[in-house]
Amino acid sequence: MPITPTVEERPGCGRPARTAARVARRFVRPVVERLPWTPFTLRFAPLLDLGAALLPPPRGTRVTKVRGLGCGAEWVRGRGVPADSRKVVLYFHGGGFVACGLRTHRRMIARISQAAGMPVLSVAYRMQPKVTIQESIADCVDAYRWLLDQGHDADGVVVGGDSAGGYLAFMAPLYALRDGLPRPAGIAALSPFTDLDIDVKIAHANAALDPFIPAPRMWDMVRTCFPDAEYTDPWLSPVHADLGALPPTLIQAGSIEVIRADAELMAERLGAADVPCTLQIWEGQMHVFQVFADVSREGLVAIAEIGAFARRVTEARAREEAA
Repeated sequence: MPITPTVEERPGCGRPARTAARVARRFVRPVVERLPWTPFTLRFAPLLDLGAALLPPPRGTRVTKVRGLGCGAEWVRGRGVPADSRKVVLYFHGGGFVACGLRTHRRMIARISQAAGMPVLSVAYRMQPKVTIQESIADCVDAYRWLLDQGHDADGVVVGGDSAGGYLAFMAPLYALRDGLPRPAGIAALSPFTDLDIDVKIAHANAALDPFIPAPRMWDMVRTCFPDAEYTDPWLSPVHADLGALPPTLIQAGSIEVIRADAELMAERLGAADVPCTLQIWEGQMHVFQVFADVSREGLVAIAEIGAFARRVTEARAREEAA
């Protein structure tokens, strides 16, 4: 019998999070609705990474550049996290496959590291439209292979990502397994994009509620980053993939974001494939609310949940190996 995914409704949305959602709906969404998704405008996407210099990681964070990969990467260790830990998180940032990078996510990733008690390998995979989505996926698989070559056991690796990075957190293990690599201990996906069919999101009730993602504009992203793709291609759309070999998964999504549709469908498909999955729906929260943890207490709580999940799945695999 298929496994029924565990769905946890997380109640409680504080005033700062509600205020942030109102501000985003009033000032950010109108801009996103009108901003043309063209090669010219995408040239300015890297500026987001430069602006992230205004968001330093928490005090005590240690950052070490990584050499030897075909893309940028760095080790991020939260305060008190040992450098020699054999348990690690492999993390892929979000940004619609065209924006963001190491600096935009360093603050949140440092918090995840501290919550898990593990170093995080943060990967700046190459992005569209300069490379194909297959090359982005290949960068992520190569980062996983690099970890294994460095002596890390797959049983001690948790793969994570948000939004577009959440997509990669599913696709990289699927491609790695196809290539004969061992499966990681777990997957933690934050507001993951998992379904190339945008009409499903347009039809979702949250299409009218999302504070800053206008669902119809997501077609521009798909046409740019997945040109000529079949939306049901299992090697491009994780909700249509053979998911049976994937490890236990945690999915977090905000209750008012349009990507909730993808999170719910992915949890359903994982359950149908007998993959243990916990789907957390956080009341009143918007897309990747964890990155706004400075103004949202719920973001800090969600990050603590990610850390607890990482510890739990790596310890469970260690017990299985010892038995």
